Formats: sequence, structure tokens, C-alpha cells
Amino acid sequence: MNPQVLVSEEETRAYGAKLVKLWRAGDTVLLEGPLGAGKTTLVRGVLQALGHTEPVRSPTFNLIQTFDTNPPVMHADLYRISSALGIGLEEYIDTHLCLIEWPGRLHGLLDESKAWRVAIDFVNGGRTAKIAPPIWVA
Repeated sequence: MNPQVLVSEEETRAYGAKLVKLWRAGDTVLLEGPLGAGKTTLVRGVLQALGHTEPVRSPTFNLIQTFDTNPPVMHADLYRISSALGIGLEEYIDTHLCLIEWPGRLHGLLDESKAWRVAIDFVNGGRTAKIAPPIWVA
């Protein structure tokens, strides 16, 4: 897909709401980008589109949050840790839509070729988002 220009938080949430139509339980989405790029804002849009009405905060300190939506969502923020091994992510991979920030800390915990990738970055005073579907390796 072509890069999506996102000039506001509202546009970032709307983009998340659009993308969630592509995903289902059992899908993993790796959210990449620098601090403050809008990864959690995109997650807010995903959750709002799924009917979640409560505030959504980044799980920076508790690492994992789950949401009882349809499909159920697991949101992880791995920024504070060096490795995701042993924190319990694998409990959600098959049953939840898994949204994972800072996926560089996964260290082989899951087959990343089967994951969606959303990369958000700062460009010209705004942001761009690029999405890449999974690469299925037989």
C-alpha cells in the first residue's frame, strides 16, 4: 500500500479504524516507529472502531493490556524491556488481534513473516504510515 499521510491525531485514529477491517483474531500487527510517532494513537483508533469507549493508555509499564472487543485485542508495549521472552505474549497470539509496539524486542518469539507491519514516522511536520501484509513462507 502507498504511504498514508497523517497530519493529526484524529487522522491517525481514523487510519487505525480503517486498518482494523483487514485484521481478525489470530493476526499480529507489529507497530514500528520512534517515540511519539503515533503508535498508541493508531491503537486507539482500532479499539474505538471495535466499540471500546474507555480511555486507552500505552501499556508501557504493565507491558500488556487486553480488551474484550470483537475480536479481542491484546496491546503490548515492549519499549521498557530488552526481550519479550517470558512476559506471556504467546498466550494471546492465536486468540487475539495482537498489536505490538517496539517489536524489535520480540527476539524470535513469533514468526514475524506471518505478521502485519505498520511503520509510522515523522515527515515534513506530520507523519506517514506504511502498512505491509504478512509474507507467508511455506
